[in-house]
Amino acid sequence: MDPSTPSPAFPLRPALGRSGRAIQVRSNFFPVQSLPQRPIHHYEVVITPEVPPAKNRRVYQLWEDEGRGELGGVRPVFDGRRAVYAARALPLVEDLSEFTIDYYDNDDPMARKLFKLTLIKIGEINMQRLGLFLEGRATETPTDAITALDILLRHRPSLMYTTVGRCFYTPDSAASIANGAQLWQGFHQSIRPTRGQMLINLDVSATAFFQPGPLLDMVAKILNRNTANDLRAPITEKDRTKLDKTLKGLKVVVTHRGQIRRKYRIARFTATPASRTMFPLASTGQEESVANYFMGKYNAPLYFPHLPCLIVGDPTKLVYLPIEVCEVVPGQRHLRKLNERQTAEMIKFTCQPPHVRSNKISAGITILQQRENEYLNEFGVSIGHEMAIVNSRILPAPAISYHPASKEPVITPREGAWNLRDKMVAQGVTIRSWSVVAFGTDHDYPVLAIQKFITLLVQTCEECGVFVQNRQPPISYANPHGNVEKTLIDAYMVAGNSFQERPQLVVCILPNTGVPLYAEIKRVSDTVIGLATQCIQAKHMFAAKRQYCANVCLKMNVKLGGMNSFLSNAQLPFVSERPTIIFGADVTHPAPGSASTQSIAALVGSMDAQCSRYAAAIRVQKGRQEMIQDLSSMVVELLKTFYQTCGAKPERVCFFRDGLSEGQFPEVLKAEIEAIRIACTSLEATYHPTVTYIVVQKRHHARFFPIRKEDSDKSGNVLPGTVVETGVTHPSEFDFYLCSHPGLQGTSKPTHYHVLYDENRFTSDSLQELTYRLCYLYCRATRSVSVVPPAYYAHLVAARARFHATGDGWLEGFSDFGSVLNMSNLSAASMGSVASLGGNTVGGMVGAVGGLTASMGSLSMSQGGDGAPPGLAKRASMTNLAAGPVRTLGNRSSGFFNNNLSAGGPPGMVGFNKGSSMGTPGVATIEGSVEGSVVRVMNYGAVKSELANVMWFM
Repeated sequence: MDPSTPSPAFPLRPALGRSGRAIQVRSNFFPVQSLPQRPIHHYEVVITPEVPPAKNRRVYQLWEDEGRGELGGVRPVFDGRRAVYAARALPLVEDLSEFTIDYYDNDDPMARKLFKLTLIKIGEINMQRLGLFLEGRATETPTDAITALDILLRHRPSLMYTTVGRCFYTPDSAASIANGAQLWQGFHQSIRPTRGQMLINLDVSATAFFQPGPLLDMVAKILNRNTANDLRAPITEKDRTKLDKTLKGLKVVVTHRGQIRRKYRIARFTATPASRTMFPLASTGQEESVANYFMGKYNAPLYFPHLPCLIVGDPTKLVYLPIEVCEVVPGQRHLRKLNERQTAEMIKFTCQPPHVRSNKISAGITILQQRENEYLNEFGVSIGHEMAIVNSRILPAPAISYHPASKEPVITPREGAWNLRDKMVAQGVTIRSWSVVAFGTDHDYPVLAIQKFITLLVQTCEECGVFVQNRQPPISYANPHGNVEKTLIDAYMVAGNSFQERPQLVVCILPNTGVPLYAEIKRVSDTVIGLATQCIQAKHMFAAKRQYCANVCLKMNVKLGGMNSFLSNAQLPFVSERPTIIFGADVTHPAPGSASTQSIAALVGSMDAQCSRYAAAIRVQKGRQEMIQDLSSMVVELLKTFYQTCGAKPERVCFFRDGLSEGQFPEVLKAEIEAIRIACTSLEATYHPTVTYIVVQKRHHARFFPIRKEDSDKSGNVLPGTVVETGVTHPSEFDFYLCSHPGLQGTSKPTHYHVLYDENRFTSDSLQELTYRLCYLYCRATRSVSVVPPAYYAHLVAARARFHATGDGWLEGFSDFGSVLNMSNLSAASMGSVASLGGNTVGGMVGAVGGLTASMGSLSMSQGGDGAPPGLAKRASMTNLAAGPVRTLGNRSSGFFNNNLSAGGPPGMVGFNKGSSMGTPGVATIEGSVEGSVVRVMNYGAVKSELANVMWFM
C-alpha cells in the first residue's frame, strides 16, 4: 500500500464489464434535454430576522411579487435559505441592495412583521465547465453549476407543495395510521450527472405527518383511546409523560378567539389538570385556575377540566392552554421514530409493485410541473418526459457448495433463491449442552407444544448436518417482565447441571411482540454470560414448519462456530489466490428523539478463505460523526484475529464502507485510509497490503424496471444479478448499481457501489462478480441478499451493540471531546467470570453475578484447555476448517509469516503476536483526551471473549 496521501480524484472507470447476459431496463431518470448556454448569475440573499426555510420562501415571494416590475422580467429562483440564481443579471443599482418586506401570515393577518432582505451579487457560474465534466474531459465536479440547476428544478414545486429535504409532499390521498399520525405521498427529486447529459432522478416517496385537527383527538389516539369521549377520566403520570415525549415541539393554533388564530409551540404538559392549574391574574394578582379563567374570560366552559394543560412558547413564562381549545397545525412532519404498528402500516402503504411505481413516477414529472414551467423556460432548460432506457447485464449466479456427503452438495440457485432440501451444512457443530426458556407460563406455552417444536427442530438440525447429542433439553418458564439476567443464568446452570458440560446455547421462546425483552436477552447473553441464545417467537413455535426450523438451524450453526455454505476457489479468485481480508464497516446514529447521544461504529472482517465467517469490533463514539474515530485499533484487532485464525497476513484488503453520503467521500476516505495504514504499520513497519475502498449506498432513489417479461422475476422486478454501469452512473468514476436479491414484495432497490480507492486494480467484471457472489454467502438465509454481506454484518453488529446498554439514557453525558469507548471483546477468560461496574469504572460487564463462578466451578466437567470441554475449542476454532471441501489460507509454516511471530518484535510494535489480546480483560478503555470532563457511561457491557470466534451477532 502506497504510504502517500490518497489523491482527491477517485479512480476512473476501467473498461466496461462483459460478463453476463446483455439486456436493457427502464430507469426512473429523465433526461435534461437542454442546458443553459449562458452563465448563471449567483446572488446571496440575507433575510433578517432569521426564520425557517418555509417562512423564508414566503418573505422572498412577497419581495418578488412586490418588485416584479422592477426586476425587468427576470425570474430568479430561490433555495429557501441564502442562494438566488438568475438567467440574466438582476437590474440592481449596486451589487448590494436592501429591501424592507411587510410580512403577514395568511392565517393571522394581525400578526404583521417587518423583514429586511439584503441581496448581494456573488458572481457568475460558467456552465461550460459542466459540459466538459459530462464529457469526461474534466474530473473536478462543477458543484456550483449542478447546485444551480437543482435549485432551478426545485423552485416551482417548492412553491406548490410541502417540502421535506429533497421531497415534495401533498395531503391529497393521505392515509391515517396509528397514534395520531398520517402518511402523505409525494416525490423525491434530485439532479444527477452521467456521461454526456444531466438527469432528473424522480421517485415516489412517503413520510409521516401529524394528523391535523383537534388536539384532543390526537391525544386520544396517542393514549390508545378510540375517541376523545374516552378521555373522561384523569390520565396517569405515565400517560402524561408519553404525551410530553410525543408532542413536544408540535405547533398548535387556538380556536377560542374567533378570527384571531394565534399559533403556539408545545413546550410540555402540566402535572395538574386545568381545574387545578393555577396562575396569578395580571389585574389583581389573585390566583385563578385555568378552567375558571376560560369560563370567565371567554364564556367557554371546559368539557375536559380533568385533563392537563399545555405549556406553550417559552416554558419559563408559563403560558397555559387547555387541550380542547387547540388544533394541530397542518403540514407538520412526524420526526420521531415510528413505533412497530406505525412502521407496519407505513410499509403496507408504500409497498407498490414495479408497474404501479413506474406509472406513478411517470405521472410525477407532470405533477411537479416540469413541463409548462416559466422558470425553466427563462433558463433555457427542457426536460424529457420518458424514462431513460439503459443498458445492463444479468450476471450468472454462482454454484453454492454444501457438505460433500449431501445428496445435492452443489446447487446453482435460480432467481436468487434455493432451499436446504437434500443438503447438509458445510461444517456442522455438535450441540451437547443446552436448555430452553419460555418467557410466559405453562398455560401460554404448554410443555407438550414446546417438546413437539424441539423434536422437529432437532430432526431438522440433524437432517441439515447439525448434530444434537442431547435431544431433550431441560425446559423452564420465566416472567417476561421479570429479571432476565437471573433467568438466563438459571437456564445456563440448569443446562450445565443436566449435561455436566459447559452450556453452548439457550433457546428462548418469546411473546410475539416487544423489542425490549429481546434486547435484554441479547445484552445479558452477549455481555454478562458469554453464551449463544436463539430467540423464537411463540407463533412460530406453535405453527412450526420444517423450513422455519431449517432457518433457525442455520443461525444456530454459525453462532456456535460452524459454516453453512461456501463457494469454490475458482469463484472467488480475489480471495483464494492470495491471503485476503474483506472488511465491512458501518456507523449507526441514535434515532430522532432517542435519549442516546452516541453513535456506534462497527467493523467486521472475514476470517477464512470462504468469506463465510467474520469477527467483529465495536466502538462507541461521539454522536452524529460518520467518520470511524478509532478505526486503527479496530483494524489491528481484526488483522490479529485473522492471523490467529488463518495463519497468514492479509496481502490484500477489500473495505466495504456503508453509510456515507457523497459529500462525506473525500474527508472520510482520507481519514480512514490513513487509519488503515497506521494499523498495518503498527503491526509491522514493512507491512503494506494493497487496499480497495468501496462505498456501499442504499439511501438513494434509483430504481430499474424490466422491459421484457423474460428479464423479470415472478414479482415483476429485475432479476438478481442485474448490474447497471452506464447511462445513469457517474460520468467518469468507477461505480455501478447491482440488484443482487430476488424481489419479494414492492419494487426492488439496487445497491450502489462506488470505488473511492483501488490499489488492487479491479476490473469492472472482477469487482462486480466478487460483490455479487458474496451476496450468496449471507449465512442465515437461502437467498442472495441486497447488500454485500460484510456491510450487512457491520450493520447488524452496530444494531446489536445498542442492546448492550441498560437504562433509557445510555451514554448521556459522554465526553464532548470525541473520546472513544472501546467495546471490543474484553472480558475475563472463563465463562463464569463476570466483572462489575463500580464507581467511575468505564466499561466492564454489567452487574455482579454472585456465586456464578463458584457454582459453575462445582460442576464436574471435564475441562479442556482455556476452560473449555474437550473438543469444544477445536470445534469453535476457525484455524483449520473442514478437510476436503473447505480450505484455509495456509498454516504457520507456509512462509507467509517470518517476522514478528513472537513477542520479540521491534520496540513499540504491536506485532502479529499469537498470544496477544486487545486491552485489559473485563475493562473497556477510553482513548483520547477528556480534560476537565466527566465521563459517565450507563452500564455498557463489552462482548464476552467466549464469543470472539463465533458470529455472535447473528
